[in-house]
Amino acid sequence: MNHQVAVTGLGVVAPHGDEPGALFEALLQGRSAIQPVFPDLPKPAAAATVAFDETRWFTKLQLAGVDRVSQLAVAAADLAMRDAGLAAGSADPERIGVFAGCGMGGAAALEAAYRGNGRVSPLTIPAFMPNAPAAHVAMRQGVQGPVLTYSVACASSSAAIAEAAKAVQRGEVDIAIAGGSEALIVPGVVVAWQAMQTLATFQPGEAGSAVRPFAADRSGFALGEGAAFLILESAERARARGARSYATLAGWGLSSDATHLTKPDAPGQARALRTALRLAGLQPRDVGYCNAHGTATRIGDVVERNALADVWGGDFDALRVSSTKALHGHMLGAAGAIEALITVLALHNRQLPPNAHCAQADAACPLNLVAPGDTAAPSLEAAISNSFAFGGTNSVLLFRRAA
Repeated sequence: MNHQVAVTGLGVVAPHGDEPGALFEALLQGRSAIQPVFPDLPKPAAAATVAFDETRWFTKLQLAGVDRVSQLAVAAADLAMRDAGLAAGSADPERIGVFAGCGMGGAAALEAAYRGNGRVSPLTIPAFMPNAPAAHVAMRQGVQGPVLTYSVACASSSAAIAEAAKAVQRGEVDIAIAGGSEALIVPGVVVAWQAMQTLATFQPGEAGSAVRPFAADRSGFALGEGAAFLILESAERARARGARSYATLAGWGLSSDATHLTKPDAPGQARALRTALRLAGLQPRDVGYCNAHGTATRIGDVVERNALADVWGGDFDALRVSSTKALHGHMLGAAGAIEALITVLALHNRQLPPNAHCAQADAACPLNLVAPGDTAAPSLEAAISNSFAFGGTNSVLLFRRAA
């Protein structure tokens, strides 16, 4: 059994809102959601946060012991199921699976425990555990099939989507709720990332343009929070029930650098890229857009460019590239999911989000960057989303335009 995997539903709760079309339009316009946070910290900090009304999804009683990371996941997964036209009871619950990525888990619950002056909630552990988002999604949707969590740092939700696609392709599940969530904008986590010297620096009033992927003056990323889920099912099943298909997930590649915990490796990334192309049966020239991992770090951007150049070879100049982290921040465990969703919308709409805030591209990593105002892609047929993680895990998702 080797089913074609269709994307039939999209759900997102992001700094730009909870409607995929509005999110995509904001990205096309280059609107940044990154702003200053925690003014009392020793060093200035910026992040992209979600204006989330939990009362739309939970009663006060239901919220007990449910960390923000799980709240966002429940909302995004529910929106995705609604978008796919899958009402409760419309499918065998034993044939539905949840495949969720989460890098850290309940950061707010852990921060509250550390700062509680000895008063620690007895629900801290179930609120904090990294598989809580997937479990809460399963309970909300009544899922009785596989409910799995993938935690491989920045590649978590991309890997989850790849594993979900395998399950659909092999006929192990009829419907996969695949994506991820992250909500770690708390002082302790921000300070820890600052200590790594990977977060962007900025002057007062300039937080919104602090993240500049592939730019000569880039200085790092800003954290973001949010959740995104895709509904995956076989193309045959989608056609049979008259469902809209945004795209097909035609290929995926997973690899390990096996070289260094935090330093990226171009050969490792290239292996994942080649695997995705091979599985999809495509040549590099067939893929017109890359939603890059693009963290705006000094080393990371050059390594990713070199991996792409190695695989694309003589067709490299035709590959258009952008990193949307400049606008919605780096969502870590949820990054792969929201960027996959954006890539699907780019294919569906044949428009590309621009690579924002890059006044002067770095000569060390020349790319065909998507420029603001030049976002049309009328012949786009296939696109990739890259997620390259601390720990050396690389995940690439390759989507084809729906027929």
